[in-house]
Amino acid sequence: MSEPPGALSVAEAPPPTDTPSQPVRSGRVRPLRRPGRWIATAVVLVLVAQFAHGLATNPFYQWDRFRYWFLRPTILDGLVVTLEVAALSAVLGLLGGVVLALARLSGSPVLRAVSWTYTWLFRSIPLIVLLIFLYNFSALYRTLSLGVPFGPAFVTFDESKLATDLAIAVIGLSLNEAAYASEVVRGGILSVDQGQHEAAAALGLPKGYQFSRIVLPQALRSIVPNYVNQLIGLIKSTSLVFYVSLLDLFGSVQSMGSTYPGDIVPLLLVATVWYLILTSAVSVLQYYVERYFARGATRALPPTPLQRLRTGLGGLRERIRREAAV
Repeated sequence: MSEPPGALSVAEAPPPTDTPSQPVRSGRVRPLRRPGRWIATAVVLVLVAQFAHGLATNPFYQWDRFRYWFLRPTILDGLVVTLEVAALSAVLGLLGGVVLALARLSGSPVLRAVSWTYTWLFRSIPLIVLLIFLYNFSALYRTLSLGVPFGPAFVTFDESKLATDLAIAVIGLSLNEAAYASEVVRGGILSVDQGQHEAAAALGLPKGYQFSRIVLPQALRSIVPNYVNQLIGLIKSTSLVFYVSLLDLFGSVQSMGSTYPGDIVPLLLVATVWYLILTSAVSVLQYYVERYFARGATRALPPTPLQRLRTGLGGLRERIRREAAV
């Protein structure tokens, strides 16, 4: 068979040339330069340094008087009252919120209507108005009774003796907190996929077991961060109980400020620092609770702050070592 002109047969093909390939240059991959990030970081550091310098050197803050008042017995007594009111209101408000959320999700139209009306009403009334109204509640109802509606009363209470300043503060904060907690709990329950309910029902599990072992653990991943935000707001809202004659932390600061008007700024700083300590403690607790309930939802648990610090320091040392080797 004749071959086309210019074609080479296998026997006539030239041997392959064994030319050495060019060596690949090896070099370190340099990170992308981000001048905007460095400029923003420098500006923020300068502003923070100026703010810290102003706090430390401005004589108007009177840090010596701050140290004097920070651990005074009157301040600590007010702090104890704040913790007591916040703890009782948080527990009662959460319990009330759970009841209201379950009533809102129930099949009874009466329970749904009452729950919706309660939430609408107490989310609409300012907390300070609610506290003052409860403080003057005895002017409307001097006695409280339990018995047959429009009939005889079996037990009668004197409202003025029951409504102490602490009771008014806890009741007012709890009523307000329950309205917001109910929406947090209801939203957390609704966030659970409907397939989880159907799967639990298909297995024939009792309703109580479905809720406590399947629905609630998944709902808590959504409920915990939102309710902790409510709890932080509750701690700050305790400052309003001063208006119902209860000397909490803010009330003690106000009382001392009226007695020592020259120390009003350091006293306000004392209250600010104590509120920062309380809310920071709640935030730390929130992180570990969220981390606990994240088990099974993520491939790996989020690192703790200590683990993040160690990882960051290790990365910084490695970067410094690489820069020094160049």
